[in-house]
Amino acid sequence: MRRVATTRKVIAELAPTGHASDPPEPAAAYQAIVNAFNQHPDQTFRLRDLHELLGLPTDDPALNVTRSRLGRLARQGFLIQPGRGRYQKRT
Repeated sequence: MRRVATTRKVIAELAPTGHASDPPEPAAAYQAIVNAFNQHPDQTFRLRDLHELLGLPTDDPALNVTRSRLGRLARQGFLIQPGRGRYQKRT
């Protein structure tokens, strides 16, 4: 039993804590995307430009997650896709 308690303590000490570099929670990420489009309603964004505006990482996995989120927002009618890979707020 003592080993279990010791192992649990070691794991708790090694487990990462929340940092500013952690990706935002899904609801917060959607809200950040929506806010960006609300602040720039007439602007067309490319995925990488949106990531740079929001200060998000620009590695492929992060871009793919945002691409999926933008697709959902487009299907829900909040965004339009005026061209391939371009997104704009529906007016």
